[in-house]
Amino acid sequence: MNQSKAPVLEALAAYHESGQTPFTPPGHKQGRGADPRVRAVLGDAVFRSDVLATSGLDDRTASHAVVEAAQALMAEAVGADHAFFSTCGSSLSVKSAMLSVAGPHEKLLVGRDAHKSVVSGLILSGIQPVWVDPQWDEDRHLAHPPTAEAFEAAFAEHPDARGALVTTPTPYGTCTDLAALAEVCHRRGRPLIVDEAWGAHLPFHPDLPTWAMDAGADVCVTSVHKMGSGLEQSSVFHLQGDLVAPEVLKSREDLLGTTSPSVLVYAALDGWRRQMVEHGRVLYDDALALAARTRERISRVDGMRVHGRDDFCGPGRAADMDPLQIIIDLSAWEVTGYRAADWLRRHHRVNLHIADHRRVSAQLTHADDDGTADALLTALTDLAAHTTELRTGRPVRVPPPPRMRLEQAALPRDAYFGPTEQVPWDKAHGRIAAEMLTPYPPGIPAALPGERLNQDVLRYLRSGVEAGMLVPDAVDTHVTSVRVVREE
Repeated sequence: MNQSKAPVLEALAAYHESGQTPFTPPGHKQGRGADPRVRAVLGDAVFRSDVLATSGLDDRTASHAVVEAAQALMAEAVGADHAFFSTCGSSLSVKSAMLSVAGPHEKLLVGRDAHKSVVSGLILSGIQPVWVDPQWDEDRHLAHPPTAEAFEAAFAEHPDARGALVTTPTPYGTCTDLAALAEVCHRRGRPLIVDEAWGAHLPFHPDLPTWAMDAGADVCVTSVHKMGSGLEQSSVFHLQGDLVAPEVLKSREDLLGTTSPSVLVYAALDGWRRQMVEHGRVLYDDALALAARTRERISRVDGMRVHGRDDFCGPGRAADMDPLQIIIDLSAWEVTGYRAADWLRRHHRVNLHIADHRRVSAQLTHADDDGTADALLTALTDLAAHTTELRTGRPVRVPPPPRMRLEQAALPRDAYFGPTEQVPWDKAHGRIAAEMLTPYPPGIPAALPGERLNQDVLRYLRSGVEAGMLVPDAVDTHVTSVRVVREE
């Protein structure tokens, strides 16, 4: 296929040149109806390119197959059999993948460090999760993805499981051995779903961790807006092999997705694929070199530890890591990442990625350069001079892994939709959660519907909120009370 083509972008240019007059949505009619104050902020080009995919970009019957051609080019570019665009983010894509593998009351092996979108998929589908524990670094209070051996043990205990789902890379950039995990699944004729939301860039440089399709995964979900050049909400899910039928995966996406997809998102996806095919190797040569320099410079700041392979990879830890995720441990200062991130935004207008009880992270992409790296280093150096004013004296109480692991006492769907009540947090011990309690970012639930709460997790969340943690999906975001299943 001709990878220099960009079908969506070319069709959009043709639409502009043809001078068509729309009597269809969107109602702003190429921006003519938009408030000038809105256009002054968003720009006229946004409205001009916000058109329908059919009866706009393509004709009523989609006879030119514009989007299908763009998806086929994407699949070829990354070595997949099929690629599907999503304008509802990877939150929709991963749900579509889950529903294509398992149905109500069927089992699916899932890494317990899954994103909240996976839990939403469990709630909507009625799938029974079999949780597979991640690897826990007790010294650093950090989880890495579950191993192939952990999934092997879960399959041995639950041979009727319909497949497996793993998140890799994690938001911290750490990866599991996907080739080994794919072999575990395929030996049983079961598909492997990879939530690779943080790995859209991986196919385009050999020094990055192995791309899921190259490792043998069946379905891989990527968020192009995270590490690529896509607009927010742009996602692509890829398929290969014969364990998941493409028409089934497409029908699940149709079930969940919007009937009004954004051509703006499609166009950016199309252009990013072409950019990566033509220039990705060079762009990531530069990005990886910049990341190495930036890591070395930050590591010279007293009290900052920049995590690298020696910290994150090896026996009992991750198999690989993405060096573009720069994870900085601040625990030597006794300062939380929450406080540090807020201070950096307030005083230097620098927005960081992850902030947890002891770390912050800076996500580099092919868009960064020496200028942005210098801004980051200047801000972090100034942060080091203000640590005393950022200490709260209220540490986040992170319990040991056995106490963080909650019993799945009910199906997530049953707990979420069943009769519930709100109880004070210190009265919730032993009760079954009816909501997700998710520190965000990175968006991995500490407790989810159907899990039996314990005092350790509740204290962790309460102490975290007091230290600056955000739990945005809770009914009570301050976690002074918790939504639980009503007891009869």
